[in-house]
Amino acid sequence: MFDIKTVEIDLGGKTLKLETGRVARQADGAVLATLGETVVLCAVTAAKSVKPGQDFFPLTVHYQEKFSAAGRIPGGFFKRERGATEKETLTSRLIDRPIRPLFPEGFYNEVLVIAQVLSYDGENEPDIVAMIAASAALTISGVPFMGPIGCARVGFSEEGEYILNPTQQQVADGKLDLVMAGTPNAVMMVESEAKELSEEQMLGAVMFGHEASRKICDAIISLAEKAANDPWELAPAADKTAIKAKIKELIGADVDAAYRMTGKSDRSNALTVARDKVKEAFAESDPQEQLVAAKLVKAVEADIVRGAILKEGRRIDGRDTKTVRPIESMVGFLPRTHGSALFTRGETQAIVTTTLGTKDAEQMIDGLEGLSYQRFMLHYNFPPYSVGEVGRFGAPGRREVGHGKLAWRALHPMLPSNEEFPYTIRVLSDITESNGSSSMATVCGGSLAMMDAGVPLKRPVAGIAMGLILEGQDFAVISDILGDEDHLGDMDFKVAGTSEGVTALQMDIKVAGITEEIMKVALAQAKDGRAHILGKMAEALGEVRGELSAHAPRIETMSIPKDKIREVIGTGGKVIREIVAETGAKVDIDDEGTIKISSSDVNQIEAARKWIQGIVQEPEVGTIYTGKVASIVDFGAFVTFMPGKDGLVHVSEIKNERVENVRDILSEGQEVKVKLLEVDQRGKVRLSMRLVDQETGAELEDTRPPREPREGGDRGPRGDRGDRGGRGGDRHREGRGPRRDGGDRDRGPRRERGEGGADRGDRGPRRERSESGNDDGPAPEFAPAFLTRNDDE
Repeated sequence: MFDIKTVEIDLGGKTLKLETGRVARQADGAVLATLGETVVLCAVTAAKSVKPGQDFFPLTVHYQEKFSAAGRIPGGFFKRERGATEKETLTSRLIDRPIRPLFPEGFYNEVLVIAQVLSYDGENEPDIVAMIAASAALTISGVPFMGPIGCARVGFSEEGEYILNPTQQQVADGKLDLVMAGTPNAVMMVESEAKELSEEQMLGAVMFGHEASRKICDAIISLAEKAANDPWELAPAADKTAIKAKIKELIGADVDAAYRMTGKSDRSNALTVARDKVKEAFAESDPQEQLVAAKLVKAVEADIVRGAILKEGRRIDGRDTKTVRPIESMVGFLPRTHGSALFTRGETQAIVTTTLGTKDAEQMIDGLEGLSYQRFMLHYNFPPYSVGEVGRFGAPGRREVGHGKLAWRALHPMLPSNEEFPYTIRVLSDITESNGSSSMATVCGGSLAMMDAGVPLKRPVAGIAMGLILEGQDFAVISDILGDEDHLGDMDFKVAGTSEGVTALQMDIKVAGITEEIMKVALAQAKDGRAHILGKMAEALGEVRGELSAHAPRIETMSIPKDKIREVIGTGGKVIREIVAETGAKVDIDDEGTIKISSSDVNQIEAARKWIQGIVQEPEVGTIYTGKVASIVDFGAFVTFMPGKDGLVHVSEIKNERVENVRDILSEGQEVKVKLLEVDQRGKVRLSMRLVDQETGAELEDTRPPREPREGGDRGPRGDRGDRGGRGGDRHREGRGPRRDGGDRDRGPRRERGEGGADRGDRGPRRERSESGNDDGPAPEFAPAFLTRNDDE
């Protein structure tokens, strides 16, 4: 029933298996690619005819991750896969970019590539597997595809060794995450994030990955030899030489003059006039010839621009190949943002803002790996007015997502750690003008905006876009490309980094690959351009601001013992909610006991910090505290001297003189200063007000006279009191015999009495007695609030 064909190779110590003939057999090409236990199905279909009037190649790539692949159910309200996530969008672009240039000129049939992750083992990344599957499916489909391509992910360890297809942990621990794709002979695409690697190390990583990708190309060719469909018959390309010559004669001089204009608007207007001439000249021709003529206008423009660069070294705006356009930077551009910058390079401009937030502002990501949180976000917007056009304005498209992620990769390695700077950071880039390399303007503006916001970047980051003109063996690398140079050139090569090294590298080409020599020249030229841009940025802001904006939240971090976390949170979160409600500060606590307190008001932060410290700190004898009277009883007052901790100020410890009625001195809610006298074995706390100056909080000397000695001298130990009328010794009463328990009764510890008398629980103070022990007179004035018992009591 199935005609299954497979190919297996070793890839970085793991088996890569490509299979076709079992699944999706009605597609033009379908391949099941397996690496470890990660499985991706890619199916390719192509329209058999071209839509009338079609004059471009409609290639669409969709990459989708199935949550079932990782044994997960999607989170949130909707329990099925919905719109493309950022990762899915970026991976779709990753597949599209290297395969698009490999379709022949003039092939306008619609092609749809769908890659679906069916199994994910958490170790082998599915994006690489999806790229391999897409290349294999296109190669065996019969569609005119000048592939195959291979691809690889490359890491770079701390020891300086390249790693082929590293795991997520190896990438996190290392200094590089690079993905490249290429044919057996040339590199087609590079996407990377690095921790300040040198240009030589970046080039070595690309070449290391290219060597591994050749093995994948060989495996795909082996599979195609077994299972490829018959190639499509393509109609021979019509001879367009005569039409092109006619157009060049008609508007060649006009186009040359237009591309000598340095202003983009003037140049665009002049080119529009020239193109209208061609439309008029071919107005009587058939529709197909009109389409051909319109395409050839672009070819004539490309010939003129490319020839001027290769032969004369003259670019559209008059610069040489290495000069960067004029740069103007300013920070603090917007008054209410936490940080802002206006970065202008030639006719490319970006308003970039930085917003600081607390932990609850982090981006939650629900993916195959499970729930994760991102504390750094960068969002890029490209409105139509930035290029003087009318167009769709709304949610970001794939281009916006891709450009924003490139800038994110460039800045991310320079961010401080969460411990150094415990803020959530959002950078927003709004492109207000665009004529080449707005993503690199976002990198420069983003670096300045974060520095303006007080984010302690390790070093400023700048970016530059390089271009390529390639004709046979002749080539020219150009720095800081314009939009037209991007459209008419052969390469878009973007490099971002610091004064110490590269942090991001992205390359896309429109030809069938570039060589190591071209990449080496481009990297060296980009390094010089980046250094120039960093110098211009330093003129606006040379170092990170020492203070945050007055409008930014303040975050203070503190740590508590893990065994105290429960006390700070409270039952059902009662305590932490009370802290937030009472102080107005936000409080976040993690499982390690790290607490982040945030507010724009430092007083609120301090109040919450003291509250938490009060919960976790142990009371110290001899320490003076400020507390509030929680309740009043006949024998004293209970004072809350630390959050959640109360102690008793006995009536005898309120003042040095006698206190007849506690309520005459204290009231509930009153703030008092107390000294901690004692914490007994049961945790009961004795406090004193009389030993603290209630105005200043200073400790006072104990001036109370010592207690008078008891009449009759020392009573001796409790267990041996002598003969007390038949009640001493063994407590045998005359005529009654021993106690039923057969021995001395162990009463346990006596109740705490406090200084000069006992705190007897809820029984209230003892009745005053006369010196004779009778309840018929007041105690002497020098005595405390109660008298001790007489020996015969």
